[in-house]
Amino acid sequence: MTSSHWPTDERPRERLLTHGPESLSDSELLAIFLRTGTTGMPVMALARHLLTEFSGLRGLMTASRRQFCQVKGLGTAKYAQVQAAMEMARRVTEEPLRQGDPLRSPEDTRRYLTSRLGTYPHEVFAGLFLDNRHRIIQYRELFRGTIDGAAVYPREVVRQALEDNAAAVIFAHNHPSGVAEPSAADVTLTRRLKEALGLVDIRVLDHMVIGHGEVISLAERGLM
Repeated sequence: MTSSHWPTDERPRERLLTHGPESLSDSELLAIFLRTGTTGMPVMALARHLLTEFSGLRGLMTASRRQFCQVKGLGTAKYAQVQAAMEMARRVTEEPLRQGDPLRSPEDTRRYLTSRLGTYPHEVFAGLFLDNRHRIIQYRELFRGTIDGAAVYPREVVRQALEDNAAAVIFAHNHPSGVAEPSAADVTLTRRLKEALGLVDIRVLDHMVIGHGEVISLAERGLM
């Protein structure tokens, strides 16, 4: 059967099998995931509607359960599918960096931290705690905030680093706005943390700011 004879709703699947997933649009990929439409709305039309409703794939995949299930044609089963797909993608991304592994490259670290922090709708401040050979001891989300920011307490950071017996740490936080450019407050906080941890001989290697599709390293900017 040629693609012209496939049911309209199944043509994205045929194109994926023939040309690969990278050849499909966001709406076509979403249509394959959804599998079926709703009464009066074929699956491709539903996919386009959802991308408009949630301002793209990112908005859809990171929507809360309440927001997701309010849309006609969606429900808890589809929400569970989305969450499972997101978690599988995150675990694949994290595979190069696991407890006990050494940090091999800045790009591995960027991908890992983006997979952890990149989809939160609120700001999260995290630390990647390392031993003296830069092997991962633990990744910890230390503070959470509103959409505008998270309050970070150096004393608690020092306590956690000592508890983990860390020799070094890489900090990271996300900007829910999507703009990764570090603020003056980010720079000031980093220097305070570096000074506090330096008193107990723990090095701060970097502080990365995670945006949408962009990660900025304060160390590379010379802002440490």
